[in-house]
Order: sequence, then structure tokens, then C-alpha cells
Amino acid sequence: MKKTLSYAFNVLFIAVIGYLTLRLLFKDTDIESILADLHRADKLWLAAGALFVFFFVSGESVIIKYMLTLFGSGVPFYRCLKYSFIGFFYSCITPSSSGGQPAQVFYMKKDGIKIGYSSLIMLVVTVAYKAVLVIFGVAFFLFKYGFVVRHTGGWLWLLAVGFILNIAYIAGLVFIFFRPFWAKAAGIRIAGFLCRIHILKQKNLNRYTDKIERICNNYMNGAEYIKGNARAVVNIFIITAVQRLFLLAVTYVVYKSYGLSGTGFTEIVAIQTMIAIAVEMLPLPGAAGITEACFIVMFNDIFTNEYVRSGMLLSRGLSFYLLLVMSAAVTFAAHLICMRKSAAE
Repeated sequence: MKKTLSYAFNVLFIAVIGYLTLRLLFKDTDIESILADLHRADKLWLAAGALFVFFFVSGESVIIKYMLTLFGSGVPFYRCLKYSFIGFFYSCITPSSSGGQPAQVFYMKKDGIKIGYSSLIMLVVTVAYKAVLVIFGVAFFLFKYGFVVRHTGGWLWLLAVGFILNIAYIAGLVFIFFRPFWAKAAGIRIAGFLCRIHILKQKNLNRYTDKIERICNNYMNGAEYIKGNARAVVNIFIITAVQRLFLLAVTYVVYKSYGLSGTGFTEIVAIQTMIAIAVEMLPLPGAAGITEACFIVMFNDIFTNEYVRSGMLLSRGLSFYLLLVMSAAVTFAAHLICMRKSAAE
């Protein structure tokens, strides 16, 4: 019940922040002109954008299917697609996308997939997903340095914070991967210290310790898998890179839907990558508010002042709100099926 209320609050938070953001960004703009600009966008390009979003979700499904096949589990692709949609739904409505993978593991367990397998899959997906974003970011920053700095403007500090948080997160994962016993000991000591200073509840110390041991054991299994399946991991990284590109390219599709020119695909993807790096690790459900603000600032010169607001609405609408609605529908259907199965047992 508490989790349900938390998810409901996060959905409400996204709606409220989205509304306040739109009020702030469009306070001096005639709403009729914005609606006219939205209508002016080429619908075929927008349909391609919606397809890109579906391909983005499907990319993770391909990885799940690929790894389950390696484990000898013949799960049909549509189920893998279900797990991906469920993951993206809970990621969209929880801070720092923290709720997606536990939900995926839960539904995989409901379908008879071992927790050891599902945890390992989610672990590899996480590492690849974050690492690919950082690799893209570093590459674009090095090879498009002048362009990136010019368009990030006064938000360069947020980009720096995003790089630090993402790299620290990946470094933490790598540390747990290759030094799981050290990580386990450090985690238990930190949990004990937090209990002593009453940040965590002392009565739950054993539960915290068990959770830390379980996480570190999963990461240790992940490290062994990666060491023994280097080729599979390379394939997963390649699939993840393509998957990421589909979502990052949505903004380029919106740009072309207005018949705009002068900025190439690589440059637009570079700026969208910087936005993703800047906001993905922030503890806000769906990075609501800050993502829209970054888009307005960083794409203003590219979309021009005439189209940047409507471009933001379409880009964010396709890459986040459409994804949220599709994922919510699949999650709701999956939940109903689970309830019926439980009732029948």
C-alpha cells in the first residue's frame, strides 16, 4: 500500500511539475500560436519519432531475450517486451529511475524466471545503459567541444555535475564487480554507522545487511559472467548503443518535422546526449521540469526562438510522455493478468 501511494505521488508530482513548467516556459507566449506551431509539424516525421520510441523499448527487450537464450530459457519476445515496458514505466515515475529494475525482476519471477538470472540481466543492462551514455557524452564533448559549450551556455555546470554523478555511479558498479567482498564489508559498516546515528532504523540492521550481501553476491555473479562471456557483453553494448541512439534521435526527427535545416544529425544527438547526462541521475521522477528547461536553453539557437517551445513539447511528448502512457498501459494489463493468475491459484 505504501509503495502504491508513493508511485501515485510520483505520477502526481510529474503532472504538477509538468504543468508548472509549461506555465513558466509559456507565460509570455500566446497558446494559440503554440498550438498552431504544433499542428504545423509534419505528421509523418512525428510518426517516425513514435516508431523510434518503440524501437528504443524493443532494444532492451532484444538484450533480455538474448541473455535468457544464453541461459537456456526460451522466453518469447513479447514477454521480454512486456518486461521492458514495465521497467520503463516504473523508471519514469521513480527518482533517478530507481524503481524500474526491481519491478522487472518481480514480473520475471512471476513468469518463472529465476531471480539469479533476472538480477544478472538487469545488472548487465544497467552497466551497459549508463556506460554507453557516458561514452557518447565523452566522444561528443571531445569531437564537438565548441558546439557543445556554445549551446549548453550557463548550464555547463549541470552537465559537469551529470558527468561526475554518472561516472561515479559506473565506478561504484565496477568496484562492486571486481571487489565484491570489499564492497560488502564497506556497505555493512556504512549501514551500521547510519543506524548508530539514527538515519536508518537500528531494528532493521539485519535486513539492511542481508540486502547488501544479496546485492554484492549478484554483482559477483555478474563479474564472473562478464569475465567468461566477453563476446556476449560486447554484443550487448552494441545493441545498447543502437537503442540509445533511437531515443536520442527523436529530437532530430522533431527538428526535421518543421522543415528546419542547418544543424546535422550528429550535432542534435550530441546536445540531446548532454541533456540526458545532465538530468538522468537527478532525484526527480522523470527528471520533470529540468529536462524541459535544458531543452529550451540548449536548443534555442537550433530550433530558433519560433519553434523551440513547440519543438520541446513534441520531443518531450514523444520521448517521455508517450513512453509513459504506453508503458502504463502494458504495466496495467500485466498487473491485471497477475491478479487473475493469483486469484485462480
